[in-house]
Amino acid sequence: MSLPTFPQINPPLSREGSLNEIISSIAAEELSLSHILNAEGEKLQYVLGTLPGLEETAALEEVMQVNRSVQDTVSDVMEQQALLTAKLSAAMKAPVLPGPAGPAGPAGAEGPAEGPTGPTGSTGPTGAEGPVGAMGPTGPAGPQGPQGVTGATGDPGAPGETGPAGPTGPTGPDGAAGPAGAAGPAGAAGAAGAAGPAGPTGAIGPGLSAAFAANTQGSTVSVALGGTPIPLPNAQVLPADITANAANTVFTVANAGTYQISYHVNTTLALMMGTRLVINGVNNTASTLAPVLLSSSFENQITVTLAANSTISLQMYPATLAGSAVLVGNGAGASLTIIRLDESGPAIRSEHEVEGGWDFEEE
Repeated sequence: MSLPTFPQINPPLSREGSLNEIISSIAAEELSLSHILNAEGEKLQYVLGTLPGLEETAALEEVMQVNRSVQDTVSDVMEQQALLTAKLSAAMKAPVLPGPAGPAGPAGAEGPAEGPTGPTGSTGPTGAEGPVGAMGPTGPAGPQGPQGVTGATGDPGAPGETGPAGPTGPTGPDGAAGPAGAAGPAGAAGAAGAAGPAGPTGAIGPGLSAAFAANTQGSTVSVALGGTPIPLPNAQVLPADITANAANTVFTVANAGTYQISYHVNTTLALMMGTRLVINGVNNTASTLAPVLLSSSFENQITVTLAANSTISLQMYPATLAGSAVLVGNGAGASLTIIRLDESGPAIRSEHEVEGGWDFEEE
C-alpha cells in the first residue's frame, strides 16, 4: 500500500493564514448547519400541511415519525454546534507568532570626513583659592586706651529662701452649722417573697410546615410538547401533611392555607425550553418562565392559596419541538420547596410547665 499524498499549496500557508483557513471552514460549517435546520423546518411544514399548495395532510403516525426524525437531527446539530464553538474559541485564542527577521539592508553612503566646527563651550568654574602664607611675628603692645563708659545695671537676682514659719495663733470660735449632707445609698434588698400562683396557659402556636425535594442524580428528562413533570427523588424532607407520589413528581398538601412555593432547575446545556408549576392539573401563570432565549438555569417563587389535598408538580416544556433536557448531576439539578405561611390546618402542640413535670395538650 502506497503512502497518501497531499497536494502542494503554493504559496505555502503561514501560521496566520492557517488560522484564517480554520475560521473560514468553521463559517462554512455554520452555513451548512443553518441549511440543515431550514430543511428540517420545511419538513415539519410539509408534514403539518402548512406549505402552500398541499391538499392532503399527513396521518398522526407520520407526523410522529417526522417529529422524531427532526428531534434526532436537531440533537446532532446541537452537538456539532458545541464542537464548532469550542474549535472557534481555540482558533481565536491561538497566538500569531512573528515571522523571522528579514535580511539586513545595504549600508548607507559614507558621510564627509570632517564636519563643521561646533560652537565654543561655556567658561568653566573658578579654581580653588591657593594656600595662605605663614603669619609674621607679633608686634609690641600699644599704649592703654581711655576708660570706657559704665555698662547697664544687670537683672535683679533670684529671691532668697522662705524663712521658718511663725508660732500657731490661738483657736478661733466655732463657726455656724453647715447644710445637711446628701442622703446615703439605699440599703440591700430584702429577701424574695413567696411565688404567686401559675398564670393561665398561653395560646397554641401556628401550625406551619415546610417540605423540600431535589434531583441530584443528573436525570435525562424527555420533554413532550405539552410539558413533562421533573422527578425529585433526592434529599427529601417531607412533613406528615405534605406527601409525594411513587414517581416523586406530584406533591400533595393535606391542609388548606397560604403557601410559598419556589423551584430551581439547572441543565448541562442551554435549551429553548421553559419551566412552570402545575397546581391541581392547571399550569400556574405566575410561576411560568417562558422560553425566549437559550437558557440552562431556571428559578421562580410564588405565594398561592391552596385548598386541602391540592397537588403540585414542577414541569419543563419546549418552545416548539419536543426534546431532551439533561439535569446537572452531583448538585442541584432541580429542587422544589413548599412552605405553609398561615395557621390553617390542625394546630401544633404547645407545652406547659405544671407541677410535677411537662404537660402537652392540643387545642
